[in-house]
Amino acid sequence: MYQVFDEASAPAASGDRVKALLREMKRLRLKGFLVPHSDQHQNEFLPPSEERLAWLTGFTGSAGVAIVTDSGSALFVDGRYILQAAKQIDTDIFEVLQVPKAKPSAWLTETLVRGNAVGYDPELHTITEIGRLTKTLQAAGVRLRPVPKNPIDQVWGNDRPAPPRTEIFAQPMEFAGKGPGEKLMQVQMDLVEAGHDAVLLTAPDSICWLFNYRGGDIKHTPVALAYAIVPAKGRPTLFIDPEKVGGPMHDALKPFTDVATPEELDEALKGLAEKGAKVRLDPGSASMRFASVLEAGGTKHVTGDDPCTLPKAIKTAAEQEGARAAHLRDGVAMARFLAWLDEVAETGRVDEVSAAIKLEDFRRETGQLKDISFDTIAASGPHGAVVHYRPTNDSKRVLDKNSVFLIDSGGQYVDGTTDVTRTVAVGKPTAEMKRHYGLVLKSHIAIAAARFPVGSRGQDLDPFARGPLWAAGIDFDHGTGHGVGSYLSVHEGPQRISRLGTEELKPGMILSNEPGFYREDQYGIRLENLILVTPAEEIDGGERKMLGFETLTLVPFDRRLIDPKQLMPWELAWLNNYHARVREKVEPLIASEDRPWLRHATAPVG
Repeated sequence: MYQVFDEASAPAASGDRVKALLREMKRLRLKGFLVPHSDQHQNEFLPPSEERLAWLTGFTGSAGVAIVTDSGSALFVDGRYILQAAKQIDTDIFEVLQVPKAKPSAWLTETLVRGNAVGYDPELHTITEIGRLTKTLQAAGVRLRPVPKNPIDQVWGNDRPAPPRTEIFAQPMEFAGKGPGEKLMQVQMDLVEAGHDAVLLTAPDSICWLFNYRGGDIKHTPVALAYAIVPAKGRPTLFIDPEKVGGPMHDALKPFTDVATPEELDEALKGLAEKGAKVRLDPGSASMRFASVLEAGGTKHVTGDDPCTLPKAIKTAAEQEGARAAHLRDGVAMARFLAWLDEVAETGRVDEVSAAIKLEDFRRETGQLKDISFDTIAASGPHGAVVHYRPTNDSKRVLDKNSVFLIDSGGQYVDGTTDVTRTVAVGKPTAEMKRHYGLVLKSHIAIAAARFPVGSRGQDLDPFARGPLWAAGIDFDHGTGHGVGSYLSVHEGPQRISRLGTEELKPGMILSNEPGFYREDQYGIRLENLILVTPAEEIDGGERKMLGFETLTLVPFDRRLIDPKQLMPWELAWLNNYHARVREKVEPLIASEDRPWLRHATAPVG
């Protein structure tokens, strides 16, 4: 069920907690300490027991790092969270800085002096992070020192939540498309070709994908916290809390893997190290602690990508069909919601929280919703300018008249994960709102209609989405699109459409397409569909085959915000063809009373 975040459950004021941390730091002879938003698995969304950054600062975003020193402290966030952070934390204690304009390493070298020591928890930082930071700090004479026990854990107290222990369950073959045996063979072939003896898997979604199970340890993301060692030859071992593995799942896993407790992992790694095995760690996702465990056993790790990441991103035929079915089901729920919203938006009785709850109700009425895929972003008026705003009982606004309402939401279904954003008019929008909506729509269509050669990366396509906005002198401070899992994480790598998107886009990958515009203290506009990379095909008159996208999401754009004069003929054609497809697919599945709304919402523009 949708959980309303209110003042009673908000993190307490950070002053006393920072003082307690500083006392622990003094005992450890540290001048500074790093507090990232991460856990031992580098998850984006964390179980409550791992929310150290929120506990210390009050900031509840999904990305950021705080640095506490005895001479001042700072919180570093990206552009999505710069407004949210300033509202949630005590700015008398923490300076809010935006990355990449500000860098934690530069701030540390400016704040500390030669000979000072900065502490970090090696379980919460990747090998890559620590390698880069060590190099920068060493040049300034500042020491980076791991601590055996996180000092925040020492001062958190008895109110710290218990670790999650939800039982895992099978992901059926009809939705996975490949069994664990075939997937293990693929992973082991990768290891053999690289000359590696084993790989340590630390990402829960990789392990869930590999063994075809799902879990419930993280809100909205159906994964279980676990580790796995996969040898190039022989049986893998899954390290997981035994309370999470019931009898049926134990039997299902038995043909493919041994099962051990997480406490046995270090000994297993040391055993491999003592044999001189080449154990692969993904430096971008594996915690620094594991590199240290192997080194203590007498060998250094070898670096390489998590071998599950890329095959997981390229969806099987079954997963692609599941995604289409999930998006059609989700499109019906969204159509019902938008029809309802049109009736009640101007009554003054609907606020951001009640709108979010109503949308979840419509999804739940499909009878197949497992969970929402993230906390719904329901933002009226100025709240829309906060990219990852989440309504609370404290902050919720009644939908502003003569403005726009942004709602970004998604569902977890056994056959697929959805993520969709629509911005809709409430009352009469201003001409400026319509102009900005039109620019964002042009940006969205530019990606949706793109054709691109084999080998293209996300960073090659990112300018397509920004071109119409750049021409108007505006931009947005987030990526254009992220990868999406199959009944797994709503944010999945390695594929993405952004300036940093270096992974080649391949047929079968699912990404989001979500350009936006945000005017601080006034409104925000974002339009998001999920898209599937399609195989390369010939183009009439062309000489090379080109990849493209299939739009999976089936939800109308708000015609009241569209000025057809802003769109070129080919853009209008794309929009009208899309709306015709939405009407064709969704209309047979909605109640007769909602069909007039859908026909009007998908009527030709221009």
